[in-house]
Amino acid sequence: MDIFFYEAFAEETRALKSFLPEHIRAGFTENTLQENHDMHPPAAFISTRTQSVIPSSWEGLLSGILTRSTGFDHIERFLSVCSKRVPAGYLPLYCSRAVAEQAMLLWMGLLRKLPQQIRNFSAFNRDGLTGSQCTGKVLLAAGVGNIGIEICRIAGSLGMRVLGVDIVHRYEEIDYIPIEEGLKRADIIVCSMNLTEDNSGYFNYGLLKKAKPGAVFVNIARGELSPTKDLLRLLEEGHLSGIGLDVFEKESELAPQLRAGGVGPDQDIITATLELGRRSNVILTPHNAFNTHEALEKKAGQSIEQILHFLQTGTFLWPVP
Repeated sequence: MDIFFYEAFAEETRALKSFLPEHIRAGFTENTLQENHDMHPPAAFISTRTQSVIPSSWEGLLSGILTRSTGFDHIERFLSVCSKRVPAGYLPLYCSRAVAEQAMLLWMGLLRKLPQQIRNFSAFNRDGLTGSQCTGKVLLAAGVGNIGIEICRIAGSLGMRVLGVDIVHRYEEIDYIPIEEGLKRADIIVCSMNLTEDNSGYFNYGLLKKAKPGAVFVNIARGELSPTKDLLRLLEEGHLSGIGLDVFEKESELAPQLRAGGVGPDQDIITATLELGRRSNVILTPHNAFNTHEALEKKAGQSIEQILHFLQTGTFLWPVP
């Protein structure tokens, strides 16, 4: 087998097969690596998304890894325990607009109290449903890369005042600002930064407590950037008025357990995530921000480009840095 794909949901599998040349032998599963219970790699070249955890025992058994995602922190964790670097690639360019639009969906849904509106339809009751418009609100994008700049442009088109936080000031159109100053001014805070060893837990209780009271917090980047129990505490205290998450702490454990129909005992972070999901001012989505028809086509095409280039040259067009 030339390559084996993990975490390939039905629509993605069809798209990948439509681009895959007939001479490439490939295997597919919707499961994560750990859900598939593979003791050894089914192929020397594997492709995952973000929820598979590659065991350290696979060092020396893999010739290449392709993550079909813009983030690659999960691949870095595996490479960090390898004595010899395994060639690894990612997809930096396929879904920036799709993810940015999901961020907009979350903050607008929270501003307009969409979960409560849906709940109240059965009684056609408008009490407590008065929401807020985007125009005139201040949005803070924490991380202004390929996705963050799209978030800023969407927000600007909605008449919002846009602020950005980033260690690199690459866009002249952005009003960059220190994080603490931005938090004091922002009505909506969107986490769109890459996860690194240095910024895990970045949006912790202490930092978000400095946010403007009543702010909405949205994370479409990585769950480890915003500790779940801290978010729940801030919501219970009324300091945040709404939370929208498409990514989660311990997602590689949370997702398989939810798919299996239950969560095991003594898992406080996962329990806190489920508690958040029961709140009417919280919207949780299943790491689905990337998933549009347009982005899926780009993703499948770029995945096959990466695969063919690697099989021919042993290198990736877009290697993990």
